[in-house]
Amino acid sequence: MSGRIGGAPPIVYVLGIFAVSVGFWSLKGTFVSSSAQRPVAGADDSTGELVILGDTFSGYSTFRAPEFNAELEQSDISLRFENEFDQATRAARLEDGTADLIVTTLDQYLKHEPDGKIVGLIDRTVGADAVVLNTPKYPNLKSLNDLSQLVADGNPLSLAYAADTPSEFLAQVLDIRFDGFNLSDFNHIKVAEASEAWKELQTSKADIAVAVLWEPFVSQAREGGHTVVLSSQDAPTAILDVIVASDQLIWEEQQKLTEFLSTYYRRMDQAIQDDSPLKTLIQTDGDLSEAQTDLVIDGIDFFTSIEAGRWMEDGTLAKRIDATAAILVLSGQMTDVPIAEELYNNQFMAEAVANTESLIAMVEADNPELAGFLRGDTGKTSAELTPEAIQASQPIGDLDFKGEIKFEVGSVAIAQESQQALTELANEIKEFNTETVAIQIIGHTSQTGGAAENQRLSQARAEAVVAYLKSKAVKHNISAEGKGFSELLPAIPPADPRHQRTEIRLVRINQ
Repeated sequence: MSGRIGGAPPIVYVLGIFAVSVGFWSLKGTFVSSSAQRPVAGADDSTGELVILGDTFSGYSTFRAPEFNAELEQSDISLRFENEFDQATRAARLEDGTADLIVTTLDQYLKHEPDGKIVGLIDRTVGADAVVLNTPKYPNLKSLNDLSQLVADGNPLSLAYAADTPSEFLAQVLDIRFDGFNLSDFNHIKVAEASEAWKELQTSKADIAVAVLWEPFVSQAREGGHTVVLSSQDAPTAILDVIVASDQLIWEEQQKLTEFLSTYYRRMDQAIQDDSPLKTLIQTDGDLSEAQTDLVIDGIDFFTSIEAGRWMEDGTLAKRIDATAAILVLSGQMTDVPIAEELYNNQFMAEAVANTESLIAMVEADNPELAGFLRGDTGKTSAELTPEAIQASQPIGDLDFKGEIKFEVGSVAIAQESQQALTELANEIKEFNTETVAIQIIGHTSQTGGAAENQRLSQARAEAVVAYLKSKAVKHNISAEGKGFSELLPAIPPADPRHQRTEIRLVRINQ
């Protein structure tokens, strides 16, 4: 389910990303390793203590809460939360037995391959992280497509982001998915966390064109005239936070792990009914203002046990692992895509799911909306937009289509060789939020024949692509626009077949 709290906008989960500092340094930690000496830790049979490693991300606040620990102690379990900002060290401690559990993002779990499996899902971010364009410095920079012109003009460009965090992963997603965004075009300014990236973006002497930020700096950037071109709200499954248990804990302390997960999800069920304790916890834990706390809450979507269990049962988590691993492989962070089903274990979720199902049975008759939230039913539908409304929306950028959309000669029939690539494109489009992202299909022709006939042909071909995508269950608002040969590519003869192309453009809606 998309965990909602007290009727507020859905709180986010993570495929793993996006944080806060000062206020939002509480959202996601830095990549700097802790230096303090620690005693050897790990599950202790005599005390029942579990050691869990994480960082200051607000989504992990529950694991640090004294109330949560007190509830665990009723099952003879003591939990010790330790900050470990270096992801490699976090994974190593799971392997050497000085930690029993880690909480981390899915991409970091895949990159560092700890000796442990995913046993629970925490949240996904839905707006807390975003890619911001430096429109005040570059007034014509309004979309990812505009970056190409800046590069062509010879402008030195920099990109600022917090390294080894979801911000870096989001930049990698853009590099793989969008035609106008190439990481190789930028000088990379890697910082510890988003407050520093925000400071860099505001430096008048800096040549930063793009920064990846998290709240509250995303909102501050928007208020300052910067363009928020893509956020985790637009790609809500890109960043997942997960609970990882060591192999030793899985094999030797199965009941303890079951009790831990049951207690955690029981508290999250309670938060859906009354969000005020969670808001207070996040505000106190992160030393945030009330306004900053609201930004955090609005940007995080917490899983309930039923939704987490369903993701593990129906293959959704496996698909997310495959998609995330593919980005990491293409960006050189991993060598190959692992077998997803070998990376998680859902057997410890059964008791937590049963508890939530019992709660649903008790509230179903009197509060069907709450029952739906507990199940993970969002009930959201996208309003249908006219083609004119879509075409007038703010461009995000053109997807980097792998291949070429070919048509039969002089026809609107999509060539057989292009249909598989279009099917893969449909799956990529489904990664984006139907409520905030719409699709423009723009057809172009070469300058052969009359203008009217080429306009008709380009429109019909764009409509054929729209029909194909819809046949593959793409639920987004989609418009078709033919431009004939009115926008020929530069430095190419007008009759050259290379002008015959189809652009797949994402635009932002409902903002």
